[in-house]
Amino acid sequence: MQVRAVARNIPMSSRKVRLVVNLVRGKRVTEALDILRFTSKAAAVPVAKVVASAAANAENNNNADRRQLVIASIAADEAPSLKRGRARARGRYDRIVKRASHITVVVSDGED
Repeated sequence: MQVRAVARNIPMSSRKVRLVVNLVRGKRVTEALDILRFTSKAAAVPVAKVVASAAANAENNNNADRRQLVIASIAADEAPSLKRGRARARGRYDRIVKRASHITVVVSDGED
């Protein structure tokens, strides 16, 4: 059985989130949450929330044992960017792109 959780429009570049996502790919949920708790990257907080949410979905909806759950797949994809601007010298304008990301976590108990 596979259960998923998605966090959408996290205000952080997907490139930064992927650094943290790669740390926990394929690990057990309990081990992944421990790794994320002690990771100093800012992206560890939203990734930990999504992993915990996927585990809670599996526990509540499918009566899965939290200790048996493994992260089957985890991804950080690009979300729509906010285009902003800033005035520069000589009357010019520079674009500032505020990037965001979607985090998707699929947990499995290995009984597929």
